[in-house]
Amino acid sequence: MPQPNTLLTNTRSDRVKSVRALSRRSVRDRTGRFLVEGPQSVREVVRHHPELVVDLYLTPDAAERYVEVVTAASAAGLYVHEVTDEVLAAMSETPTPQGLAAVCRTPVATLDDVLVGSPRLLVLLTNVRDPGNAGTVIRGADAAGADAVLVSDASVDVLSPKVVRSTAGSLFHLPVVTGLRVDATITRLRDAGIRVLAADGAGTVLLPDVDLVPSHAWVMGNEAWGLEEEVRAQCDEVVRVPIYGAAESLNLAMAATVCVYASAAAQRG
Repeated sequence: MPQPNTLLTNTRSDRVKSVRALSRRSVRDRTGRFLVEGPQSVREVVRHHPELVVDLYLTPDAAERYVEVVTAASAAGLYVHEVTDEVLAAMSETPTPQGLAAVCRTPVATLDDVLVGSPRLLVLLTNVRDPGNAGTVIRGADAAGADAVLVSDASVDVLSPKVVRSTAGSLFHLPVVTGLRVDATITRLRDAGIRVLAADGAGTVLLPDVDLVPSHAWVMGNEAWGLEEEVRAQCDEVVRVPIYGAAESLNLAMAATVCVYASAAAQRG
């Protein structure tokens, strides 16, 4: 059972540089590795997918504060390395890392895997570019009990440090399928008997008027310009979240959360 190694103190070591390099997408793509930072996300990957963890790094203070994470990591046979605060800061792009980080293998999830499970609730992100929005949508989908989140090839990399942090561990609770072509994905969903609902401010159907009991997928567009016309045309319905107050609109993450919770309420009675 691997135990914490000698305290790592050299901020300029090759190990530190290789971990820091994972902030770049080209390195993540080449190595098949990505960085998970912070106690919540590290706890969830150790708990739910320890097979993804290559190395776990933590400060002595974090080792005392998060004993349950260290215990679970040791029970899973993971490699645990104690590091100084300075080394962890050099590994991370976060100005104030919270004492824990893990280098993980890229999870593999496919649309075929998702469809085999007869999903009832899916979310498809088409051109979502903001890391915080993408992560929050994944977190909201997880909280609402969605079966998976599907991400287009034109969207932000969900394994970037900012997205991973903003999911707060939800990245490890449900399948997140990436690199998808939007038109082909919508066709696959409809062929599988899944209704495709576009969430867009241009919708003529209001959210409370939509039948959300049958299996369906919410399609979410870009933060600035919403869904492209050709994407809306592929969907079964274009749905608008009603605005009852004076707010001009909801941002992407808020609208997505409202939609998936409406779906969860309808499907769960």
